[in-house]
Amino acid sequence: MYAALTVAALSFIYPFIWMIGASLSPEHEIGNMTLFPKHPTLGNFQSMFEKIPIARALFNSLFVAIFSTLLVMLTGSMVGYALAKMKFKGRQLIFFVIVFTMSLPFQVTLIPNYITMVNLRWVDTFLALIVPFSVSAFAILMFRQAFQGLPQALIDAARLDGCNELQIVFKILWPNIKPTLVTIAILTFIGCWNEVLWPLIVIRDEKLMTMPQLVTLFSVGGRADSQLGVKIAAAVLLALPVMIAFLFLQKHFIQSMASTGMKD
Repeated sequence: MYAALTVAALSFIYPFIWMIGASLSPEHEIGNMTLFPKHPTLGNFQSMFEKIPIARALFNSLFVAIFSTLLVMLTGSMVGYALAKMKFKGRQLIFFVIVFTMSLPFQVTLIPNYITMVNLRWVDTFLALIVPFSVSAFAILMFRQAFQGLPQALIDAARLDGCNELQIVFKILWPNIKPTLVTIAILTFIGCWNEVLWPLIVIRDEKLMTMPQLVTLFSVGGRADSQLGVKIAAAVLLALPVMIAFLFLQKHFIQSMASTGMKD
C-alpha cells in the first residue's frame, strides 16, 4: 500500500518539480526533460520581468484574491449561521436553492454577470473582479455544517452574556471552527487566484490585469517570443503563492476535509 501511495504521490509531484527545474534551465536544455538543470540560470525570470509588468499583476491578484476571500468568509459565515441556528419560514427552501446553484457552471451566469457589470459601469475596475465572487454557495454549505456541529448551549450562554448575533458568529463560533475557516480560505483564495476567463472579459487595462490573465496573454499573445523557458517561469511564479499557502496551512486543511460531515 505504501509503495502504491508513493508512486501516486510521485506521479503528482513530478510535473511541478520538472516545471521548477525547467524555469531555471537554459532554453536548449528544456527539451531534455531533466529534473535538475546542468547550468541553472535566472535568465528566464529576468526576461519575464523585462517583458511584462508582472510585479503589478502580482499585487492585483493578491488584492483581489485576499479581498474576495475576506468577503466570502464574512457572507458565508453569516448566511451559514442563519441556516444552521436560526428558525424561520423557508429556511430549508433557501438552503436547497443555494445547494442547487452549486451545480450550475460559471459559464451559465457569465453573460448576465457581464451585462450587470456593464450597466453598473464596473468594467475595467476591481469591483468587477471582486463583487461577483463575494458570496460562495460552497462556503455557506461548509459554514452551515460546521455551525450545526456546535452545541446550542454555547450560543445560549453567549446571549446571556449580552452578545448579539454578529458577536456570537465572529467571537464565539469562529474560534471553534478553525479548520473549516482555513479550508474555506484556502479554496476561495485558490479559486480567485486561478480565475482567468472572467478577468479576460471584464478587464482590458493592463494596469488592472491579474497574474493569470497577464500570464495567459503573455504566453499566447507573442510577447514571450516563443521562449518556452520564459513561459514556464511565468507559470512557476503564478503557482508559487498558492503552494506556499498550502504548505503552511495543510494541517488545518486536511483536518477539516477529514472531519467535516453532512448533517441534516
